[in-house]
Amino acid sequence: MADDPTLTIVAEPLSDDAWAPFGWLPRADTDPSDGDHTLEFAWSDAHLNTIEHRTDEVEATASGVRCAVMYRHETHTQVLTPLDASSVLAVAPAASRFDSPADVTLIRAFVVDPGQTVVLHRGTWHWGPFPIRGASSVRLLNVQGRRYVEDNRSVDLTASTGRVVEIVSS
Repeated sequence: MADDPTLTIVAEPLSDDAWAPFGWLPRADTDPSDGDHTLEFAWSDAHLNTIEHRTDEVEATASGVRCAVMYRHETHTQVLTPLDASSVLAVAPAASRFDSPADVTLIRAFVVDPGQTVVLHRGTWHWGPFPIRGASSVRLLNVQGRRYVEDNRSVDLTASTGRVVEIVSS
């Protein structure tokens, strides 16, 4: 295990290049850089709804919040848009195993402001988005598989790696 069991990750602003390993940022249909990205739903169960995450769902730390458990959906992409508050979202590549202390260094965190949309590749590990900057909750536009509960693998980061992950928003 690392000398310090706590890894602090500072959330960064969204950018195409930084987000690319985890998914893509949608573009206007008239933008020439709008790629050939396609949402994937192996079970043909695409579903649109709103969800809410609150600050009382996460443990506060001295500098930020603890990212205790990450989730992934292997059968579908997921689209998230914060509607009413800035938030922080932690992600890791789909191939991450989280079976050693070094694996938590694969996690990156991003600040996602209201109206910014992210698409997660199938299998991308994620935590959040959770509200920041004084907000107690964030309402999210959410596109994911209707049967996500059947495809909602999780990993307890501390139990699996011996590390504590703290996310700090700027």
